[in-house]
Amino acid sequence: MVPLEQFTARVHGVDAVVHRMRALGAAWPERDGVAVFNRVYLAVTEEVDRRLETGHFIDTRAAITLDVRFAERYLDAVEAVADERRPPACWRPLFQLRRHPGVRPLQFALAGINAHIGHDLALAVVDTCRTLGCEPAELEDEFDRVGDVLVSLEERIREDLMPGPDLLQIADPLTHLLGAWSLDRARDAAWSAARAVWALRELPDLAGEFVERLDTGVGLVGRCLLTPLGTL
Repeated sequence: MVPLEQFTARVHGVDAVVHRMRALGAAWPERDGVAVFNRVYLAVTEEVDRRLETGHFIDTRAAITLDVRFAERYLDAVEAVADERRPPACWRPLFQLRRHPGVRPLQFALAGINAHIGHDLALAVVDTCRTLGCEPAELEDEFDRVGDVLVSLEERIREDLMPGPDLLQIADPLTHLLGAWSLDRARDAAWSAARAVWALRELPDLAGEFVERLDTGVGLVGRCLLTPLGTL
């Protein structure tokens, strides 16, 4: 049984995020590139919610805070674009190419994951530390558990968006694209980046420069992932 205060935090946190993602998904065309990522991310967030309810996370408060701060960075990027403001550089390729007919759904999903894990996850850890008044090391267990759920994101993408073996040939550029990006490496890099940003918190100019370079670098990877390959 989830304690009342933790249940309340989940209802007002993760459940609110799920509601916003569902509303976005209902408003966008199915083939829209951001909608493709939104569907995958919504499924993962719903799985986090289920695991919170069943006691999968030891520190429920930390897990809820991390999950919500993480999702808010994606939702803030969506809101920025809706308000005709520039989103972070890591998200710009996906929003700019979201309707390109030569970009495949799997590419849209990977580009969204790249932006969200490569940039947002590190900053969400820092946001969570500030909110809870703790050090990154105190979040590592919940970071790993949330990361375990993220693995299901990659699995869902392969199940739902991967072309069948008769279509995806070894010479298909998508085959090589899939081999060039790793969720596990992105998670490891996000944890290292979070620790670095936290260590630089007393040096705001240096921290800001680090985050800007991280944002730019992740955006460059995202643009490569969205190289138009044509439709199958």
